[in-house]
Amino acid sequence: MAQMSNKVALIVGGAKGIGLAIAERLSAEGAKVFITSRRSEDAEKAAKGIGNDAVGIAADASVPEDMVEAVEKVRKAYGRIDALVLNAGLSEPAQIAEITPEHFDRHFDVNVRGMVFGLQAALPVMTEGGSVVLIGSIAGNAGYSSYGTYCATKAAVRSYARTWTAELAPKGIRVNVVAPGPTDTDMMAAVAEDTRAAIIAPIPMGRMARPSEVAAAALFLLSDDASYIAGAELCVDGGLRQV
Repeated sequence: MAQMSNKVALIVGGAKGIGLAIAERLSAEGAKVFITSRRSEDAEKAAKGIGNDAVGIAADASVPEDMVEAVEKVRKAYGRIDALVLNAGLSEPAQIAEITPEHFDRHFDVNVRGMVFGLQAALPVMTEGGSVVLIGSIAGNAGYSSYGTYCATKAAVRSYARTWTAELAPKGIRVNVVAPGPTDTDMMAAVAEDTRAAIIAPIPMGRMARPSEVAAAALFLLSDDASYIAGAELCVDGGLRQV
């Protein structure tokens, strides 16, 4: 039997990159998939590509009202959410002398505020035994020049996973983090070859992750195979921060 058969999944930020790979894998494993994207055309295009009656929803993850509306669409269709993935995020460089309030707010609005209120919106319809995966980053446990704000938001993701595990375990809801390292998304494909080589050089496995490999980790944590795993961070980084 497929690992997600008859489960209802909502992937916030599921139209591109890692989020799309997760949506595709969950759908292939039998889940009823809903994805969100800020742009309706991106959401609709991705849902069509996923197939299996996947639904695309236009919603800005940083706007709590949008998250409430997205969850309501899932509720009206199936009455519940079994699997929730909070993936929406952004990363823009700025050293400390260059950080502006706008730069700071953009990152925390999407990467942290969106995650907090996305989960808050979904909780009333999440089932006992449901699973939440937060997409973090190995950057949450490291310091990368010019990416201090991004790293700080991902550290917040890890911290919230711990607290939410303590709060939600009595309700039968598990919360875990998937923390990718450098991943070969379309965005990374546009990076110059010398920069790409410098990113890959310290990775023990000698390459970036494929989005499908990050999706496989998310699938495991969302599935019943991980029923006794809560509050954990699963790094998908080729050993970059592990050795």
